[in-house]
Amino acid sequence: MRAVAVDVPLLVYFSSISGNTARFIEKLGLPARRIPLYRSEEPLLIDEPFVLVTPTYGGGQGRGEEKGSVPKQVIRFLNDERNRRHIRGVISAGNTNFGDAFCLAGEIISRKCDVPHLYRFEVFGTQDDVDRVSDGLEQWWNRQ
Repeated sequence: MRAVAVDVPLLVYFSSISGNTARFIEKLGLPARRIPLYRSEEPLLIDEPFVLVTPTYGGGQGRGEEKGSVPKQVIRFLNDERNRRHIRGVISAGNTNFGDAFCLAGEIISRKCDVPHLYRFEVFGTQDDVDRVSDGLEQWWNRQ
């Protein structure tokens, strides 16, 4: 039996100083690039299809869904057309304490970029989340 090569998506992710999203990405073991934390760092430019993984900040905090939920670094990254044209899906992290705003950043990005919101997980994810995302991403990516 001959092994079939399986393509996997590039993951582009943002993780704050807490490192929660970075820990989730490390557990996945897939090719990944991190959106810079500081404005002084070289901006990330992506020239291939990718899936974005982002945390949700503050659950909107009643300031309107656009303000505060999507990290500024992610907004800056997606505001560059060279990056935005390659996004194929989004996965978001959040905190169930945010109630209806749980993983709101993924919903906002999905709508604005017209891509599927593929998965939602809490904080840095469980092993079940890692397994589901690994299996689901591979299947979804290879159907594209």
